Amino acid sequence: MSAKSYEKIVDQIGELKVTELAELVKALKERFEVEMPVASAAVAVSSEAVPAKAEEKSEYKVTLKESGANKINVIKALRQVVTTLGLAEAKKAVEEAPTVIAEAASKADAQKMKQLLEEAGAKVELS
Repeated sequence: MSAKSYEKIVDQIGELKVTELAELVKALKERFEVEMPVASAAVAVSSEAVPAKAEEKSEYKVTLKESGANKINVIKALRQVVTTLGLAEAKKAVEEAPTVIAEAASKADAQKMKQLLEEAGAKVELS
């Protein structure tokens, strides 16, 4: 496989949502019968070489704190951000708020989830 053929795959992986990426990792583990450490793709850097800004979190826990007045819109938004949820699961999560939506979402994904859910009327917390 040439370097150029990887680039397409890497680009496609970069476009995946967090939940889709988790499913991909699981499928790769099962297919190739290997264990892949979650953070092994990151290059280890000594603490001396890390600038002070590196203390900013890279993974966020997204919690649906309150569903708000329009639960139907929140259910629809939740199913949009967590594509693996069925209607019944999304309804249950909204009704039982506070509910953890994502344990380790990237900053961009967490902010996108928060924005979509808040636009639907929910209250969301990133931690």
